Amino acid sequence: MLTLLGACSQPTFKNVDITGSKSFGNNFILLDPQGKEKTLNDYKGKAVVLFFGYTHCPDVCPSTLIEMQGVMKDLGPLADRVQVIFITVDPERDTAELMAQYPPAFDPRFLGLRPADEANLVKVTKDFKAYYSKVPGSNPKNYTIDHTAGSYVFDPAGNLRLYIKHGQGAEPIAHDLKILLK
Repeated sequence: MLTLLGACSQPTFKNVDITGSKSFGNNFILLDPQGKEKTLNDYKGKAVVLFFGYTHCPDVCPSTLIEMQGVMKDLGPLADRVQVIFITVDPERDTAELMAQYPPAFDPRFLGLRPADEANLVKVTKDFKAYYSKVPGSNPKNYTIDHTAGSYVFDPAGNLRLYIKHGQGAEPIAHDLKILLK
């Protein structure tokens, strides 16, 4: 009897379940490396993992992309039903050409998106409650950007479902994506 009950129970997420939250963004209009507008609707049918960062980031962004590499490996064939989206908070340095190369260097399925202008960047980060702030460096071109380190996950129907805390490893993320892809 206990085995039967265990088989019927709903699986639980290992990340923060924000299903039904109306306080976070649920769409965006951004540019792909070819300059074409993209929205969340373009990825319906796939689970979407979305995070904000920049290509000159010394730690959080490359480690997130490496973590997502591991997730894709853990998912095996299911990985083709996942779209990882890297949204730059540094469009000044993150050119379309750089965004075409940087995320796909970690996995060819990864996509880099850019805001059309500063107002677009402010809107999308505000919608997702993502923080970013330029930190001056030794010269005007040598700066860093403090930014939100977590990621957002949408299910294949386009519903915001999870918030992923940075640096937890691939296994909990892959676990949750498998649930969403069932």
